[in-house]
Amino acid sequence: MASELTGSQLREALNALGAVLLARDQHYEVVLVGGGSLLLRGLVKRSTRDADVVGEIRSGQLSRVRELPDPLRRAVHEVALTYALADDWLNVGPESLLDLGLPAGFEDRLTREDFRGLVVWVAGRYDLVCLKLYAAADHWPTVSRHLQDLVALQPGQSELLEAATWARSHDPSPGFRSLIVGVLRYLGMEDADRELS
Repeated sequence: MASELTGSQLREALNALGAVLLARDQHYEVVLVGGGSLLLRGLVKRSTRDADVVGEIRSGQLSRVRELPDPLRRAVHEVALTYALADDWLNVGPESLLDLGLPAGFEDRLTREDFRGLVVWVAGRYDLVCLKLYAAADHWPTVSRHLQDLVALQPGQSELLEAATWARSHDPSPGFRSLIVGVLRYLGMEDADRELS
């Protein structure tokens, strides 16, 4: 069974991946969201099964990736074998986010981390609040890992309301709004139904 990754293990795996790519004279720049970003930023202490790629940086621009390029995918597989990780420990996650739009200013808040033949751009804390609220609402009323991550991020009320507005731009249905209200109340916002526009 494939093991999960702690923050230090994720760094080690990314470093190994970058070394493999460098040895093959290959170079990629990927943008991470989700648990992998939280771990690389040191915002949570939990482990993660995988790291989600939301896009690639090409010519300085964030571009959509439907699947990892073959050379990168092969290198990911080799690192998985070496470190007993899931074969898709680095994978294309919620690529559809680029269809409906990431939070405004997302690219400005990215942080660059170099791993030799691999550059990883890590999502900013505010963007992770938005993404985690969206995911937590999608799984509500389950107290999911997404909700636990959101609690760990300790967002303020104004951040949560902005994140809720962004999440509703992806799903404006009344049903989804009620799920968001449930999450916000769980986080201590008793007036969430009134506060949420």
